[in-house]
Amino acid sequence: MSVTGTQNRDSLRGGPAVIMADYVTMMVSGQLFGIPVLEVHDVFVPTKLAHVPMAPPEIAGVLNLRGRIVTAIDLRQKLGYTTRLEGEKCMAIVIEHFGEPYSLLVDSVGEVLRLEAALFEKNPSNLDPKLQEISEGIYRLDANLLVVLQLNKIIQSIDGAMAA
Repeated sequence: MSVTGTQNRDSLRGGPAVIMADYVTMMVSGQLFGIPVLEVHDVFVPTKLAHVPMAPPEIAGVLNLRGRIVTAIDLRQKLGYTTRLEGEKCMAIVIEHFGEPYSLLVDSVGEVLRLEAALFEKNPSNLDPKLQEISEGIYRLDANLLVVLQLNKIIQSIDGAMAA
């Protein structure tokens, strides 16, 4: 697992070391996703997107974030979910890939979850193939399945589609 974890207080008191991992959670079309908290640079409500002619459908456009041009990736489109309705609110999560900023457009951003790294599982074989392409693995939570996004895979697939 590529996430840098933290140890809890029990390990500092001489108890067993429990490695924890922190994730920013988000919802996309009813599915819960997580991104390692250290990968997230900004979270905001996007107000204006500029259309990019001839871009793949998952590129929602570009936006200006404090003077930087940021490519906005619509995760609904990327995953083949229903299209966001005109005027429907979304949230943007800014990440960086090789020094370039990207914004992931999601339905909503939730809380930061601290989870035991030992509970992290590889992708189950019955996970949707589109999710398997971009998932690092999962956590089985009480009421939901948290799919941990592998940001490199998302960006590489977008870059490959734009180069074609």
